[in-house]
Amino acid sequence: MATTRKRARARDTETDTARMVDAALRLAAVQGWRDTTLAEIAAEADLDLNAARRAAPSKFALLAAFVRRIDDAVLEGTDNAIGEEPVRDRLFDVIMRRFDAMAPHKTAIAAIWRDMRYDPPFAACFARGPRRRSLVWMLEAACIASWGPLRNVQVEGLGIVYLGAFRAWIEDDSEDLGKTMSALDKGLGRADSVARWLQGLRRGRPEAAADASEA
Repeated sequence: MATTRKRARARDTETDTARMVDAALRLAAVQGWRDTTLAEIAAEADLDLNAARRAAPSKFALLAAFVRRIDDAVLEGTDNAIGEEPVRDRLFDVIMRRFDAMAPHKTAIAAIWRDMRYDPPFAACFARGPRRRSLVWMLEAACIASWGPLRNVQVEGLGIVYLGAFRAWIEDDSEDLGKTMSALDKGLGRADSVARWLQGLRRGRPEAAADASEA
């Protein structure tokens, strides 16, 4: 019986968290992220403050929950056959799926992105936490796995590519997301050239490194 009650409370908290996330996104789209308080979010979600605290004790927790929701959408759309495609195509597909998942909340995301500039500690914690975890899962979704220092290089490299494409996406109001896809393709092209250049150096083949740098 006690276990059943605990599970019920956990489900209730999960539902309340989802309501808080939806409310936070609605308010951020209208009044910005920086000026939105947890009390306002709780009221918008029709929750009392104590329930809101249990569901999400901070705005950071709300943003992390939203990122996990997007991660879920990206991973659910993964095709097991994707590993047969070229690495560049895999990453392109995964990142564009992420933009598709975020599209309904683009106005709120743009507001959050703008307001993060006024809170460097918040932005830094987000980059080290939810953002990094998302990058790791995007690599997994693209069937790119490794260990040790190489993994860190892959994560940082994908972060640079994704950030460039994200900035283009924020400003891209076209239906076909042509500017976003162009920025992403260029970013992946540069990353591919650097990867082949490093591979050439690692193998002691200067000519391979030179060819890659000219690509």
